[in-house]
Amino acid sequence: MQRFKTLSFCFLICFSYVGAQTEPANVPAKITLNKNQIIVSYNKKVIFQGEIKSEQPVKQYEVSFNEGEKVNQVLMFQGRNITIEGEISGSEQAFPCEADRRISNKYDPVRHSVGLSHSRLNRAVYDRQDDWVLSVDEQSAKVLITPLQVGKFKISVQGREICFRFRPHFYQIHKGLTYYKPWEYRLSKKPVVGWCSWFAFWNRVTESDICRTADVLSEKLVPYGLEYLQIDDGYQSDPIGIPENWLTANEKFPNGMKYLADYIASKNLQPGIWTNVSFQDRKVATADKDLFVLDSKGNPANGQWIGYIMDGSNPKTIETLISPVYNGLKAMGWKYFKVDALRHLRYDGYNSFADFFKKKNVSRTEAFRNVLRSVRNEIGQDNYMLACWGIRPELIGIADACRIGTDGYGLGGLSQYNSFNNVVWQNDPDHIEAFGEYAYRDCMATSLTGSLYMITDKPENYEKGNIEPIIRSIPVLHTLPGQIYDVDPTRSMYLDRVDAEISGNGERIFDAAPTSFNDLFLLEINKPYENWMLVGRTGERVNYLGFERLGLDREEKYLVFDFWHKKYLGSFNDGFAPGDIDPAFKCQLFCIRKEETHPQLVATNRHISCGALEISDLEWKNNRLSGKSELVADDEYVIYILEPKGFGFSGVECENATVVSSQMKNNLREIHLSSPQKTIAQWEVIYQIEK
Repeated sequence: MQRFKTLSFCFLICFSYVGAQTEPANVPAKITLNKNQIIVSYNKKVIFQGEIKSEQPVKQYEVSFNEGEKVNQVLMFQGRNITIEGEISGSEQAFPCEADRRISNKYDPVRHSVGLSHSRLNRAVYDRQDDWVLSVDEQSAKVLITPLQVGKFKISVQGREICFRFRPHFYQIHKGLTYYKPWEYRLSKKPVVGWCSWFAFWNRVTESDICRTADVLSEKLVPYGLEYLQIDDGYQSDPIGIPENWLTANEKFPNGMKYLADYIASKNLQPGIWTNVSFQDRKVATADKDLFVLDSKGNPANGQWIGYIMDGSNPKTIETLISPVYNGLKAMGWKYFKVDALRHLRYDGYNSFADFFKKKNVSRTEAFRNVLRSVRNEIGQDNYMLACWGIRPELIGIADACRIGTDGYGLGGLSQYNSFNNVVWQNDPDHIEAFGEYAYRDCMATSLTGSLYMITDKPENYEKGNIEPIIRSIPVLHTLPGQIYDVDPTRSMYLDRVDAEISGNGERIFDAAPTSFNDLFLLEINKPYENWMLVGRTGERVNYLGFERLGLDREEKYLVFDFWHKKYLGSFNDGFAPGDIDPAFKCQLFCIRKEETHPQLVATNRHISCGALEISDLEWKNNRLSGKSELVADDEYVIYILEPKGFGFSGVECENATVVSSQMKNNLREIHLSSPQKTIAQWEVIYQIEK
């Protein structure tokens, strides 16, 4: 049989183009088929170019169909032993992922990656800049997507039936996020790690509480990567509402809010502050009715939790009641702004009094956005804004983060809104009680997913208690989701009900749940020197971790290290049984690395990423394993190395740090380094070949 000839081709686009200034069209891609060559173009760019190889002629089918505004375009090839190889091209914001839930997997791991994913589970490339996804359907086809450079991906597909699926405006229309316009905004790649006063001190918080906490955080946690201190409810004067009462602190803060911001900053922390959008001052509301939503009798409307409802459609309201608060707080030095009671403004306020906006012939959603736009305008793009609480799809493009669930830490949202994290906004599962029953679990899962990480404990706990769950999980690394579908869709499927909610009392059906039935949180690490994987296990529904299921090559052997127990479990072919979860930790964390034929790094103790945070270089050369690691002052640093047979250990050399010890323990070599100050340690482990 005559095989198709291999065609050479070049790409026609530049991979460093900057975000589009105009919205891309919601139309199918242009597909050009020329014998065995395929070219797919969208928004005046070639996004895929490849060739078909087959032992027999291939049947080709193309169909585009619309479901409302959703555009689905499918290009299918049928034949015997078809291979399609080529390159997918996108912007610098493009990344490999899964676009659709796999048919056979009951408990999908919640996947994220540091760097561009190499996972064998990937069947798609999503380009955030133009909001399109090009994917390959699961049935009858094997897919391998390999990142080549930023915005450029090699793809190889094999099967008897290959279906390419193109979906423009994927998040905006297919996922129903009307205000998702990524061509107009970018997200920060610097995750936030901090402390919140709420569960520690509630609204009884005082100036001395915050100053003491700043002292302790500066000494105990700032060296490990904690950056923000956020004061919550309790500093403002009553009744809340007018700018003066937000800017002038109550008697518990005798030196005022500028003093407090300056004190926090003096401790190498970023000052953060809580505000809300309720208005409780009856005297002002009745005297200046035009600033408020009015009820059917023409009086200022009053909603549960929200008080008198500020009218976001009135520029005078913004100018008088909103902008001065945030202009003033920014001038005082505050950098992080938690804006609360937003659900109540939306539901108990604007939705409940929809007739008011209807009579004015203005959109109540735009009125709501106006309130937060004014906050953003005053604090600027460089400062951080958290929208609180519950899912707030109306604020996409305005807020940096969204507290996706109710009051108190919620594990469920990390799988129910995993596709939103660091694409739409940064997910906030709410603050962690780092000395509670689930401290290890919550710190681990938040860090593995690259979510907003805030702890909330009294400062004496950080002085006297076990801070290991915190210091080994901060800072948070910037991640991208491995799935652009929600692993647990039971909440996000109801997002269309946001416009119809008229009460913010309690958890809504689309708000992230406190608990999760997804037990596996997977973080793939992709570094120039090595790729490896971390798997966090928070429950025991899955009792065997197959490597293929985790996206690894089933033909390879992998080393497995238990991070919390600092124990090497061995080398495995197909997968491994993780065993029972230790009740002391309420979770497990495994580092999984491909086995090499020479001495290799298995893990480090600095951070749950097992080297991704602090190691900048790692190399095996001339029988030497060398690296550069950033050490925290007075925190003993441990390197765990597997030494195969045939290699004799000769010694350790280290610059800028002291070698405390080197010994074999639990089948690994443990090398302990220490330094009295923060430093970059250059270390080298020397071996001899044994005869």
